[in-house]
Amino acid sequence: MKIQWIAVVGILVLMMAGCEKKSVNFGKLDKTPYDTKECINELSKGKELDPKHKIDKLVVYKKKRTLYAYRNGKVVEEFRISLGKNGDKGNKIQEGDYRTPIGSYSIVRKKCDSRLYRSLMISYPSEADKARSRAKGVSPGGYITIHGQPKWNADGRGDDYTLSCDWTEGCVAVPNRAMDKLWRAVENGVPIEIHA
Repeated sequence: MKIQWIAVVGILVLMMAGCEKKSVNFGKLDKTPYDTKECINELSKGKELDPKHKIDKLVVYKKKRTLYAYRNGKVVEEFRISLGKNGDKGNKIQEGDYRTPIGSYSIVRKKCDSRLYRSLMISYPSEADKARSRAKGVSPGGYITIHGQPKWNADGRGDDYTLSCDWTEGCVAVPNRAMDKLWRAVENGVPIEIHA
C-alpha cells in the first residue's frame, strides 16, 4: 500500500512538472487539449503575424523574472515569467537539470501545442552550450521555448500562482495573453538574449 501511494505521488509530480508534461487540475488529469486546429491553420497561411506590432528583439532577465520585447531599440512590452524549476541555479548545463539557459539565441520556430498554450522555440543549444556540456560528458538537452500556460490555467485565473514559482523544465513561461501578443509580433529569426 505504501509503495502504491509513493508511486501515485511520483506520477502526480511528473505530470505537474515541465514543458512537455501533462497538467493536473485539482488532482485530476485534465484531458481536454488546447484546440490546435485554428492555430495550425493560422501558421500554415502565415496569418498569425501582425506587421504593425512587430517585435525585433526579446530580452529575458532571469533574476527579475521579466521578459522585455523591443521594437526599434525601445521596450514596447514587459511580461512576468516563470523559469525552469532550478532557474536560479545558474546556466543550463545538461538535459534534465531544470535550468533555463543563459546566452544569445534566436526564435527558430512557432509551435501549436496541445498541452501548453503555443510555443516559440529558442535556438538552444548554441555551439558554446554544446561544447560546455561535451566537456562535462553530458548532453546539453534542447527544446527550450517561450510558452504559455498549461491547460488548467487556460483562462489565466491561475497566473498569480504559476508566475509566483518556477515550474518548467527550463523553458520561459508567460501568461497566455502575453503569448498571444508575442505570437502575433515575433517571427522566426528574432534574437533573444537570456541573462542571469
